[in-house]
Order: sequence, then C-alpha cells, then structure tokens
Amino acid sequence: MRIGLYPGTFDPITNGHIDIIRRAAKLVDKLVIGVAINRDKGPLFDLEERVAMIEAECAGTIKESGAEIIVHPFENLLIDCARDVGAGVIIRGLRAVADFEYEYQMVGMNRALDASVETVFLMADAKHQAIASKLVKEIARLGGDVAKFIPASVHQALLAKYRD
Repeated sequence: MRIGLYPGTFDPITNGHIDIIRRAAKLVDKLVIGVAINRDKGPLFDLEERVAMIEAECAGTIKESGAEIIVHPFENLLIDCARDVGAGVIIRGLRAVADFEYEYQMVGMNRALDASVETVFLMADAKHQAIASKLVKEIARLGGDVAKFIPASVHQALLAKYRD
C-alpha cells in the first residue's frame, strides 16, 4: 500500500490545499493529512476546528479518488510523523520560487534523518498559486472578500472568528 503524508498547519484550509489533496489522492492508496500542532505560529483556528474543516472538505475527494484519506494531528518532527503513519512519501505543495528554497532545505534535512522517505512536490494550479492561509486571514481580518480563496464553509467559519 502506498501511503503519502501531506503535512501543514491548514489555518485555514484553502482551495490551494484542496487542489493538492485531490491530486495527491490519485498518487497514493492512502493519504494522511498531517495537521501540524505548531504553538509558535499561534493559529487562528484551534486543532479541533482545523481537523473538522479538513475532514468536511475531503469527503468529496474520498468518493472521487477512491483513496483512503485520514486526518492526523502531529506535534513531532515531520519525518517521525511519516514513520508513525507508515508513509513512504511526503507530499508538498509549491506555489512560488520562495517555497522551493524552504522546501529544498527541508528535503535535505529529512533525507539526512531518514533516506527511505521520499518527498514529492506538486505545483499548485495556476489559479491557486497566490493563495496562502496567512494572506487569507490578513485580508479577512481587514474586511476584504476571501470567498474565492477558500471553501464556503471555511469562509463562514473565518467570518465568525473575526466577528468575535
């Protein structure tokens, strides 16, 4: 069984993330979406909210792809998470050259820790390349319309956060 791990903080999940999930699900038998617990980033949505949003948004992809998709929170090293879930491949989405520089370093470190786990990069679809969770939150916080960047249910949750 080919198991892939797609890690991120998903704060919140965007249409770009969903694009990568749909495409990654075609490459593996089981896709684990690793939701990073990164206290240093100070996420807007708590872990339970992020997990619930991802699970809701992946329901259609499960039917479409036939792959098993599970959501798995983790707080350890990415390579250790890959080992924990039995992943032979880590899937990373790329938007721009700046992403590549960071990801290149990560691949080198992960290979030094465990050379048996490969990393595969998927380029975001052109219509999603500018989308970043950080920018979505900033635009929403300042009253801008982010509806075209995130799923409708996530948009409602984001609006609710900033109303509170």
